[in-house]
Amino acid sequence: MVRTREITKPRAALLANVRRLVVKVGSGVLTRGGVRLMPRILGQLSRELCDLKRGGREIVLVSSGAIAAGSHRLGRSRRPAGLAGKQAAAAVGQTHLIWMYEKSFMRRGQKVGQILLTREDLADRQRYLNARHTLFELLRLGVIPIVNENDSVAVDEIQFGDNDLLSALVTNLVEADLLVILTDTEGLYDRDPRRHHRARLIDHMSAEGGTAEAGGPSGSGVGGMRSKLEAARQAAAYGVPTIIANGRRRGALARILNGETVGTLVQPRERALGSRKHWIAYTLMPAGSIVVDAGAEKAITRGGKSLLASGVRALRGKFKVGDCVAITLEDGREFARGMASYSSTELKWIKGRRSGEIVKVLGYHSGDEVVHRDDLVVLESSA
Repeated sequence: MVRTREITKPRAALLANVRRLVVKVGSGVLTRGGVRLMPRILGQLSRELCDLKRGGREIVLVSSGAIAAGSHRLGRSRRPAGLAGKQAAAAVGQTHLIWMYEKSFMRRGQKVGQILLTREDLADRQRYLNARHTLFELLRLGVIPIVNENDSVAVDEIQFGDNDLLSALVTNLVEADLLVILTDTEGLYDRDPRRHHRARLIDHMSAEGGTAEAGGPSGSGVGGMRSKLEAARQAAAYGVPTIIANGRRRGALARILNGETVGTLVQPRERALGSRKHWIAYTLMPAGSIVVDAGAEKAITRGGKSLLASGVRALRGKFKVGDCVAITLEDGREFARGMASYSSTELKWIKGRRSGEIVKVLGYHSGDEVVHRDDLVVLESSA
């Protein structure tokens, strides 16, 4: 497979044709002390988003803040530690958060709509497409969708992490041209600026450009800079640039769209994944793993081939036909991900066998491919 490389256009050229963007705002931007929404910041954000929309751009807002807002309304001085407490705070806080947005946008004559999602919503292809159609219809009607994780029902295994990863998935979902992640620092640094006074703000970087150390999780969020960088990498795989910037700086969004040097620009990749393959790689959660030999790994990563039964060495976990599976080498390194054409039960019988032997072993034949190349994605680190 041809190795991907990053686009290195100047900012102004890269952002000149942005017509649809996803803006993600974190709890650290919206709250004071981690548990109280700041009307001034919501007002500033809504005003800047309305200005962009009047300029002809379509906007999807991904907003955190429900748990923080609910914690404050429940009289707590900090976020709850347990899952049930977080879910309860989210249930109380989400109504307050959306009402604050409703009031702020209403003053400017702008309609908004609420979309609550979990990873399960996006992992199911039909629900994914339903969410996509709803968002497109809202945009067609001139509404700004406000997306948040459905924290009141989400559990640890399916949470996105302060909405950073959710914003990357929404970028793919709505076919956006740009992802902007607004946080409470200036961007990504080469070292943690809280511990190193000489830490340097990174102007731009590739999607694989090292580890950002602009601090861990803030007092109000759970994502931290690592999850923001991972979100940017996922957007880059879809061919979309990401800018990580300080959401409390007045006029930041307008300056970003004007091509000014604001925050950190994470470059997109030239060879972008299509929407469906991006969904397989980043939205689906593997139900199990297929361990393959070096020959199969080479055929997949360099030759763009399907995975055949002859290259399968072992299986881990149980999965059904159509489930997402991780494809790994015997050392456990995952290099690809795809949708299985045979179940783990069937593969136990046909692993290591030639395609012509499948019908003799199983009594039927569902195709030569264990994972077809159309349903298979080579992960970036192996591309």
